[in-house]
Amino acid sequence: METFNKILNNDQPVLVDFFAEWCGPCKMMAPELKRFADMHKEEVRVLKVDIDKNPAVAQQLNIQGVPTLVLFKKGKILWRQSGAMNAQQLSAIIKSKL
Repeated sequence: METFNKILNNDQPVLVDFFAEWCGPCKMMAPELKRFADMHKEEVRVLKVDIDKNPAVAQQLNIQGVPTLVLFKKGKILWRQSGAMNAQQLSAIIKSKL
């Protein structure tokens, strides 16, 4: 199994969705994130991280609210934003950052 840090340090960009099961906007965001992942599976890897099950990772990245999306490439943060958005908005932002 790949470790979180190994995945983030890969050449392929990684979009991480920090979420929680109890979070309403996170539930609304889930189908949009899946649509984005399906549209961009060749260019961007998408990971979902439950902050309640992975508190150390959330703390390390200072995740204050959910959903929070963070785009990594080679271990560096290229973009970060809290709040839900649709697949089209996400595609436009990610394209502008890569």
